[in-house]
Amino acid sequence: MSTTTQTPLWYVARTRHGMELGVRNRLESLGVQNFVPVRKRPAYRGKKMVEEPMLSCMVFLRATKDEALDLIHYRGVKADYLQDCATHSLMVIPDKVMSDFMRVFDLSVAEGGLVDRPLNIGDRVRVTKGVLKGVEGYVLELQGEYYVVVGLMDCLYARARVPRAWLEMI
Repeated sequence: MSTTTQTPLWYVARTRHGMELGVRNRLESLGVQNFVPVRKRPAYRGKKMVEEPMLSCMVFLRATKDEALDLIHYRGVKADYLQDCATHSLMVIPDKVMSDFMRVFDLSVAEGGLVDRPLNIGDRVRVTKGVLKGVEGYVLELQGEYYVVVGLMDCLYARARVPRAWLEMI
């Protein structure tokens, strides 16, 4: 391990299918900050609710680069990392983008949560009020309702309904 101080960054880890929650639990047991978008649904023939990952084979984690590599190579976390095609290094998600994505996703699970693609990419906006104050994304209008849409890696999107009056162009 390097003795230099590194800044923790958000990385995208790829797991085997069905292992997302197991990897999340392992990261939590190691004290590693992570995010796995889930929805709760009733268990088969039961009243108990179970978590279901909304992104197949993906876990987001925040660590230094050395810590991230250590998790995979020495700590038994069953995953590998997505690489940035341009730099050939581990894909990094900026803190602000990841924070906005988590906030919008957590708020919008009942509204549909993950969006395959925005229908109409509109003006770049910032939310000015409410629990999403400060979130930046794109405005989307569907059936007279306004949404803020936040994307990761140009392929994953979350949306949350926001009153039009709470959006400002940036």
